[in-house]
Amino acid sequence: MQMSPVVDQCNLACTYCWREPHMDTLELTDQDPLDLLYESVRAQRRLLSGFGGNPKVPREKWLDAQNPKHVAISLNGEPTLYTRLSEYMDLCHKHGMTTMLVTNGTLPKVLEKLDTLPTQLYVSVDAPNKKVFDEVCKPKWNVNAWDKFSETLDLLPSLDTRIVCRHTLMQGINMSDQHIKEFAALDMRADPDFIENKGYVYVGHSRENLGVENMPSHEEIMDFSSKIAPLTGRKILSDSRPSRVALVGQEIVPIPVPEATMFFPDDLGIAPSVKHLQMSN
Repeated sequence: MQMSPVVDQCNLACTYCWREPHMDTLELTDQDPLDLLYESVRAQRRLLSGFGGNPKVPREKWLDAQNPKHVAISLNGEPTLYTRLSEYMDLCHKHGMTTMLVTNGTLPKVLEKLDTLPTQLYVSVDAPNKKVFDEVCKPKWNVNAWDKFSETLDLLPSLDTRIVCRHTLMQGINMSDQHIKEFAALDMRADPDFIENKGYVYVGHSRENLGVENMPSHEEIMDFSSKIAPLTGRKILSDSRPSRVALVGQEIVPIPVPEATMFFPDDLGIAPSVKHLQMSN
């Protein structure tokens, strides 16, 4: 299940982001975390509802998918702006689900004060230096956003969870040999379990900021990965050509799924349809 606790709020305006521009205010509504979880599951069931009548979909798998086992807290906005994030992740774990938190890393105090850490923490490391950061990530309010991001890098080794540094790579912007060396230095500070090198894709709102020429090929992603791996004492573990992504690390270790101590209500149901199409007579 992929969801966001903060749909329309982000403190950055990244040029590569495919989503529509976020609001320029931080008037947040902190929804009750249990309500948020249950409504997210109901919405997930709505997304899956059409597969229930597909003869090519095994019935057992469709029924099993009604109760997600993994939650990606990303999708839109900056999730660390949600003040009850720790409670939400704790409830996910108690319901037998793993959590993958994706953050831009500019709010280190939030990460430091989390009572419950995610099963896996993804940090967007999309700029090798402050100049590129300001040009690519475009902080909306805080001129010290790079310094806060830098604090997060130094915090990461102390967090007892699986860490991933994700590099969104844009040809002609952050992929030079010098950039690779600077990225490697940042990765060494963060000491992540994995480094994910992902190619920018020319879709959505990002087309207002970047061109198709900024989208690297899979060969260019692999070349970048083959250079950064030895600089960080790691190796290429896996890659996917359709996704233009490569995974760098020491070894792939499965994430254990938390044992459930809470369960979804039998009458949780499904979210109502958001489409109201008129039926012809």
